[in-house]
Amino acid sequence: MTLVLGIDIGGTATRAVVTTLGGTRAGSGRAGAANPVTVPASEAAANLTAALTAALSTVDTDRIGAAVAGAAGASRPAVIQAAFDTLGVRCPLRVVGDAEVAFAAGTGEPAGSVLISGTGAVAAEISEGGIVRIADGLGWLLGDLGSGFWIGRAAATATARTLYRGDPPGPLVERVTAAVGEGAADPFVVAVHARPPRELATLAPLVTSAAADGDALAVSIMDEAATHLCRTLAEIREPGDRSPIVLAGGVLRHCLPLRASVHGRIATTWPDAPVCAAGPGEEGAARLAARLLT
Repeated sequence: MTLVLGIDIGGTATRAVVTTLGGTRAGSGRAGAANPVTVPASEAAANLTAALTAALSTVDTDRIGAAVAGAAGASRPAVIQAAFDTLGVRCPLRVVGDAEVAFAAGTGEPAGSVLISGTGAVAAEISEGGIVRIADGLGWLLGDLGSGFWIGRAAATATARTLYRGDPPGPLVERVTAAVGEGAADPFVVAVHARPPRELATLAPLVTSAAADGDALAVSIMDEAATHLCRTLAEIREPGDRSPIVLAGGVLRHCLPLRASVHGRIATTWPDAPVCAAGPGEEGAARLAARLLT
């Protein structure tokens, strides 16, 4: 029986799955971030190899007929191919953007749009399995507006300003200062700057929980994030377009206040478009790999 391999390489985690052509799982693995754009190449290689080793541990690699890897760092496939060579995976490898994988994980339709908010953020128009237009996805330094990183940075910024003004801390500020380990203004700022920038994304769940508890500052951050995401979507999608919209990424999956706000804005601009939630990215990659063979 022919198998396929799907890989989802993110800024927070890397997941791999081996399935039959019909989608039945035969093996899976998970490890840390392996996006070579946002983490050092050595770290990316180690995490990717760990995820693949676990996924392949229960299957015969000679039965794998095709593999698709989705990654924001799709322009740097050398790290992925090196891991394949190390593990003896000899099937053809196609490396695509994470938007293509996310769209395939949310719908079987050939065309539509995908909006992703995870550690990063991007929107793309998809047609016949490929990207036609793309917006944002520029990384934490240049963009990723409305992403987990953006939300975490907004929380840190708002907390610092609250501390410097001497205002009473609300639920969000209390949670952020506890997570950083500093409750005074100057030490808080120093502690934030001492961390790797991508770790700001770990503060995003604190905004989610505070917004769910009604904290006004957290709610305002979520509303601004939703505005950014829908503006990004509008860059690649015409008003009134009826093709499906797939929502993907860990932030849109787990952050109910943000997802609700995004849904509301989508319903206004694209009232006739079906909105689908993407499944696991690695499963979308496996579906794309199966299409290569069928």
